[in-house]
Amino acid sequence: MAASNPSRFSRKIWRLGLAVVVAALIYTAGWFYATSQIKERLQLAFGGANPIAAEVDCGDMDMRGFPFRLGLHCSKLAVDDHRNGISATFGSLRTAAQIYAPGHVVWELDGPAEIRSAFGPVVLADWKNLRSSLSAGFSGVNRTSLTADEVKATVSSTLSTEVVDVTAKRGELHLRRNDADLDVAMLMENAQAVIRDSAIALPLVSTSADLTLAGKADFIDLRDVTGAGLYGASGEVRRLVFDLGDGKTITVSGPFSFNDSGYLSGDMRVDVEGIDAWSQTLQAGLPQLSKQVKSAANMLKALFGGKNTGGANFTIRDGTVTLSFIPLGRLPPI
Repeated sequence: MAASNPSRFSRKIWRLGLAVVVAALIYTAGWFYATSQIKERLQLAFGGANPIAAEVDCGDMDMRGFPFRLGLHCSKLAVDDHRNGISATFGSLRTAAQIYAPGHVVWELDGPAEIRSAFGPVVLADWKNLRSSLSAGFSGVNRTSLTADEVKATVSSTLSTEVVDVTAKRGELHLRRNDADLDVAMLMENAQAVIRDSAIALPLVSTSADLTLAGKADFIDLRDVTGAGLYGASGEVRRLVFDLGDGKTITVSGPFSFNDSGYLSGDMRVDVEGIDAWSQTLQAGLPQLSKQVKSAANMLKALFGGKNTGGANFTIRDGTVTLSFIPLGRLPPI
């Protein structure tokens, strides 16, 4: 009787081991089947069956991450958006999602990048690190974030000889679906633009924005049901800040809208701190516009009762900017 116990114990161990091996084989088969299905769907989407009908070339496409992750790898990435006349090329792409949370995806994209538009603009860009994450559900992407460090870009146009060099220490973009609306938060740290031919170097500025686009939640999925983009769109700027450091800030807030021709309308509150410092910095960086900058600074100080800090409400109607009943100028359409 005692001799049968070890034998019975051995059989249990053997059965447990067999169950583990079978489970591992099933899991392995399931992982490779799932990745093959994902790859097939991606190839279909990359062929143009996606919300923007763009063609995507994923060089050396490969699914990786076994056993606990799912990840797409491309040695290079090229996008051709025929609908909007935009083409772009990038370096390698790496994505990853935990097997137990496939709706949460993180990805990295290498430079350099070249982006061309049929309307003329050409952007050449590179960066140190570009990372992103997104969370998706049955209704599509719920939120996504993107960060990039040490960004360098050159902006030119086939329609002009003007070239602008742009640098930034860090950039961030955060999008969140809020029912039918889209919440947007942006940050650009220590950014500078230099116009080559004019030798104009704008001062270093850090910019942050917090706003909502009404009825544009589908933008987060790269979908635009109406096809109108920002034409006819409306929303609210909760806070838009331009900061040159040392107390030199401009803060903008208020509701806005674009008409069907792309002209801006809105009721904007503008608060300025350090008017004299702003004037000195802009005159040093833009000597060609020194008189205009000085006149604008004097007008603001007069408006604020001679103070170096103040705020005013500006009205914009179809691109025309007014302060009370005084017209200040006209903004171009988007």
